[in-house]
Amino acid sequence: MNHLEFERPITELEAKIADLARLAETLGTASLEAELEAMRARADELRRNTFKSLNAWQKTQVARHPGRPHCVDYLAGLIDEFVELRGDRSFGDDQTVIGGLGRFRGRPIVAVGIEKGHDTATRLKHNFGAARPEGYRKAVRLMDLAERFNLPVISFADTAGAYPGAASEERGVAEAIARSIERGLSLGVANVAVITGEGGSGGALALAAANKVLMLEHSVYSVISPEGANSILWRGARTPGEAASAMKITAQDLLKLNVVDRIVAEPSGGGHADPETTIRSVGDAVEAELRGLDGLSAEDLRRQRRDRFYAIGRLA
Repeated sequence: MNHLEFERPITELEAKIADLARLAETLGTASLEAELEAMRARADELRRNTFKSLNAWQKTQVARHPGRPHCVDYLAGLIDEFVELRGDRSFGDDQTVIGGLGRFRGRPIVAVGIEKGHDTATRLKHNFGAARPEGYRKAVRLMDLAERFNLPVISFADTAGAYPGAASEERGVAEAIARSIERGLSLGVANVAVITGEGGSGGALALAAANKVLMLEHSVYSVISPEGANSILWRGARTPGEAASAMKITAQDLLKLNVVDRIVAEPSGGGHADPETTIRSVGDAVEAELRGLDGLSAEDLRRQRRDRFYAIGRLA
């Protein structure tokens, strides 16, 4: 597993525990068990205290951790009988955006999300989570399908931003993102979005114009990356960490500003430490939000969505 710099004291202690455990096994004695238990307790406490006090830049690093659950993991762990639908019926199929039909805890739904990939091969396949215009047009097609058959939409956003290359611009990426946001806002069915890692710019917002927007505890959501903000606003004179703090991009900051509706707690050590628990927690939160939207008419859902976005940034 990849370890972040601020996790070093934890990993060093865990390495000592592993060494002592091997020694105890070799000696075949239980005399070291008490010491091992004490060291494990110290490691657990250190992990809890470390992740309880992360700053905005450290949370950004956790949000980007390659070991966090990705879209394909949420689809596999939460959506039964998933049938992927491909293509935008205009240009092609972008495998950065994955979506289709399935059942979420017995409820038929449409699921769509942005996949970054776990290793070199899958990162190349999914373009490192940077969607092209046809990916967002696929998302619009899926949302159209959801409304046609009266199915709620669940979306998972984890991206540094849409693909900014020349081909993407030539095919109208800005318009495609705008259409996806517009479709999310105008849906006559319930939609719940989850920021699972890095919610970057319009690339994430395109899938997060929803009735309810959830964020994992150590995820981030911003109009630009801290590195980009530092470069553009301060010409690189400060640090990405200072930019991250000033931008208010953490789940805790955004809940206060009414940008998101719920924070989903992560296991001690972050989502990458226990992906299965993370996926289950996201499922529980999504289920609760969908239940809260049950029974609302199409017009009521549009009104609720409109009111929540109008409330963003209002502190009184």
